[in-house]
Formats: sequence, C-alpha cells, structure tokens
Amino acid sequence: MRTAKIHALILALFTAGTVWVMDTPKPEPKEPKDPAMEQARAAIGKQDWAGAQKILRDAVARNPQDADAHNLYAYSIRKGANPSMDLVFRHYNEALRIDPKHRAAHEYLGEAYLMTGNVPKAKEHLAQLDNLCTFGCEEYTKLKKEVAVYEQQHAKK
Repeated sequence: MRTAKIHALILALFTAGTVWVMDTPKPEPKEPKDPAMEQARAAIGKQDWAGAQKILRDAVARNPQDADAHNLYAYSIRKGANPSMDLVFRHYNEALRIDPKHRAAHEYLGEAYLMTGNVPKAKEHLAQLDNLCTFGCEEYTKLKKEVAVYEQQHAKK
C-alpha cells in the first residue's frame, strides 16, 4: 500500500512538472536579423574591408545605439588599409559604453591596443574578459594568445 502511494506521488510530481514545462512560454526571438549587418558580416568574411566599412558606417548612423555595429565598424577599419586608430578606438569604446559586457569589443580593443604597443591597456581588456568569462571563452583565449605573442616578439634580448 505504501509503495502505491509513493508511486502515485512520483507520478503526480512528474506530471505536474511536465505540464508546467509545456505551459512555460518560449522566449521571443531577440530581434529580427538586420540585413545590413548580415551584408557587413559577409563582406568581413571576404575581407572586403572597404565594403564592410561603408555598410557599417551607414548602420551606425541609422542605429547609433547598436554595440555590434560599432564593434564591427571598428574591426573593419582596423583590418583595412591604413587604419585610423582614433576612429577604431572611438567605435570600440562606444560599443563598450553601450554594452560593457561585449566580449568581442573587449577582445578587439585589446588587439587594437597591441597594434599601438600599449600592452598594459590590452591586459586591462584581458582582465575584463577574465571577469566576464567565468569558465573561459573564445575571446579571452584569443586575446591572451595575442598578448603572449606580442610580448614574445618584443621581449628584450
């Protein structure tokens, strides 16, 4: 008799949990994909830095609160010919002002600091990523490697 009650209780709990899960609304998709951002990512994938810059310059003008647009705009400038580092830093910093936890912006800003020889600032962003990525993340790993390579190449002999 007691076993039957335990089985009934387990069945009731399982059924209640199943009903609750079925009744829980699914989260709405964040936002529809922006065709301009998709075009910019495609241009970046082809290393068409000038094309990506044009698309992203327009995207930033249309939506100045889009951290991803600022981040990718700075990235495409940095990777292009003769990058204006002032513009690069301005847009990475704007991405981080909008979204202080933007991991890609921290990684790329750290890389930009390495381009200008500012290792302490690159390490500041590495530390930020270490805080953001509790169990590690790709952005932290990449920037850590870039810092190590830079330090090895510029070590005093």
